Amino acid sequence: MKTLTLHDGGKLPAFGLGTWKSKPGEVGTAVTEAIRLGYRHIDCAAIYGNEAEVGEALAKCFADGLVTRDDLWITSKLWNSFHAPDDVLPALRKTLSELRLEQLDLYLMHWPVALPNDVVVPENGRQMIDLGDLPVTTTWQAMEAGVDQGLTRYLGVSNFSLKKTRGLCAEARIQPAINQVEMHPYLRQQELVDGCRELGVAITAYSPLGSPDRPDGMRLADEPVLLEDPTLATVAARVGATKGQVLIAWALQRGTSVIPKSVNPKRLAENLAACDVRLDAVAMQELDGLDRHRRYVDGEFWVFEDGPYTLANLWDE
Repeated sequence: MKTLTLHDGGKLPAFGLGTWKSKPGEVGTAVTEAIRLGYRHIDCAAIYGNEAEVGEALAKCFADGLVTRDDLWITSKLWNSFHAPDDVLPALRKTLSELRLEQLDLYLMHWPVALPNDVVVPENGRQMIDLGDLPVTTTWQAMEAGVDQGLTRYLGVSNFSLKKTRGLCAEARIQPAINQVEMHPYLRQQELVDGCRELGVAITAYSPLGSPDRPDGMRLADEPVLLEDPTLATVAARVGATKGQVLIAWALQRGTSVIPKSVNPKRLAENLAACDVRLDAVAMQELDGLDRHRRYVDGEFWVFEDGPYTLANLWDE
């Protein structure tokens, strides 16, 4: 399994299993099958609402001797409702309890968006907290205590622009190891990749297939569909791989980690096999040329007329 070297020399399995949108009753089976196939990196989050089932599957895998805890890299994420310093460690401990773990490998700040702790998803801007009033650096300091107390090995961020990542790195006592962002050929984000690399922050790519199964409310009627792109189909036919495998291989060859989601055993095996797909320079150039800065998870759900967040200040572009 290919690994990424982190800023302190630690190793992150470059290929992993995403669990966003994996339904109750399916996610545990998917995690077990993935581990049986050879997956060693599992990406979770409190907001996905399925960590207890993931934890049950992990506990059974350990009990059955399929893997040891040290064999796996487990990531989870702090939800926006728990950015206040007093809320951070209780949220982390709850995640550990649900996952049945004593320590995470990585704990991410899920979004640079703050909410009161009694609001999970806001209905208006008045239910949101301006980052001027609760900066990400304040939340980060509380997350650092999670490392100090041995609750997580590494910290990181998710959905952070290069500007926000640089700002955090300048203030942080414990440097972020990872920035997990949407990334695929339609959203190449080369400046972010290069900038984070200079900072010593590795990139994990989520929604590498263009998130075709995301909720209807996050879709546009006329949006471009990555998996239907003719150039992608041509490259896949030429290298003898599926379109999904080509997208995963593209992410790996760029030096990022990647976490495709599936609960289908056949697809889980296909995705893992993408680790052996090799794309030549011509194929990489063709795929790079597809960039249209198209976000499928665009953050529009954080934008209200009476709220503190806009797409411009969310992504700093």
